[in-house]
Amino acid sequence: MGDGHRVREDAGSDGLRRMQEEDTDGARAARRDEAVRAAVDQGLLGPDSPLVGLLDVTGIRESAARLKAAFTEVTPPGTPVLHAFAVKATPLVPVLRLLAEEGIGAEVASPGELALARAAGVPAACTVLDSPAKTTAELREALALGIAVNADSPQELARIDSLVGSSVPRSPLGIRVNPQVGGGSIGATSTATATSKFGVALRDEGARAWVVQAYLDRPWLTRLHAHTGSQGIPLDLLARGVAETYALAEEINERAGRRQIDTLDIGGGLPVNFAGEETTPTYGQYARLLAEAVPGLFDGRYGLVTEFGRSLMAKQGTLLTRVEYTKSAGGRPVAVTHAGVQVATRTVYAPQAWPLRLAAYDAKGRPKTGPEVVQDIAGPACFAGDLLAEARALAPLEPGDVVAALDTGAYYFAHHYAYNSLPRPAVYGYTPDGRGGVAFATVREPQTVAEIVAEAGGAHAAALTALHAPERPGA
Repeated sequence: MGDGHRVREDAGSDGLRRMQEEDTDGARAARRDEAVRAAVDQGLLGPDSPLVGLLDVTGIRESAARLKAAFTEVTPPGTPVLHAFAVKATPLVPVLRLLAEEGIGAEVASPGELALARAAGVPAACTVLDSPAKTTAELREALALGIAVNADSPQELARIDSLVGSSVPRSPLGIRVNPQVGGGSIGATSTATATSKFGVALRDEGARAWVVQAYLDRPWLTRLHAHTGSQGIPLDLLARGVAETYALAEEINERAGRRQIDTLDIGGGLPVNFAGEETTPTYGQYARLLAEAVPGLFDGRYGLVTEFGRSLMAKQGTLLTRVEYTKSAGGRPVAVTHAGVQVATRTVYAPQAWPLRLAAYDAKGRPKTGPEVVQDIAGPACFAGDLLAEARALAPLEPGDVVAALDTGAYYFAHHYAYNSLPRPAVYGYTPDGRGGVAFATVREPQTVAEIVAEAGGAHAAALTALHAPERPGA
């Protein structure tokens, strides 16, 4: 009877969680609508600034809180847990500073990302360096700062050997492995396939034995890392990858006769629901699944590191663009906007894998109503496939209206693709101002035409015309 009572309690708790999450999702949508109207009212979006990015500060804080709470629920008190945000998802210093304030560290994969994390004030102890192509200089800097490093290959580990020498490194060090458990629905973001470029492929001949021996030979290797996937990877496959990694850690510690590996870095990869407002799957669902699938991971013997990115930020961001013109082609309406391949590169080139939800607002930033019309939402770039959406049913759009690309807080307005030398848009954070309005803060200034020229070598305009081939003797 006790077990049945526990089941009923759990079911009730799950229902309460779902209601709370639905309330949160609804509140986020309401804040977004208010922010769109305010962005138009305050002139952030207008004829001279037809494309901007918005970040929901309240939503970011809530997302970080949900992540921490989910793993607190399944780990014993006192378990060391570091949630390191994957900087590549939203490489903006104010975002990293906000997340750090909420207790989230940084996972970096380049000198640039490390510089951003340091500029944001993320402590070295809360920073993890992952990359398949770390240079000697990158490794030397990380080791000097005490930043955690996951070696991606035997050659990289040999390079670390030469840098560490006979000293005891300040940095927590580990090896990234590829459990080779399979891919998901998007091949380009499946990192645990048989031929993935990441980590040491555990099922390759001799690889597992090499990893075990690498730890036995190096007492300072105390972490083990795997990142099973990203968007398009189902939760059970993520859990299988973690289970394989845990089993390897247990094997290494048994061979070593001690708890040499004390921390497992389980990566991130929680997928995002791009089809609707609901946040699903949730961190709570994933953490509880891991606790069921890999119970030993949560018995207090191992510290944990996570590296979530998209799932923390995607639903907290919105791209707003004005409709510049409308036309008809082949009987289908076309709305020409300023948001296309330069901000939504993956969506434009792989729309089936990376579809976006769109919302229509009128010229004053109010949700647009009326019978929906199937239409194309086009971007400004000079090629026919530059479309945010094709044959999408929305309220009829007119010049001056606003199109919102939803769920774009990760991998969209932070990763600019300079097609046609289109400028990077401004990014603003928003929050209720406490007086019934919306307060904005500049996260990133819009790129100017002068900055575009400078990036394109404007200071070296005569560099090539000044080059002359040497004259040939006797010519």
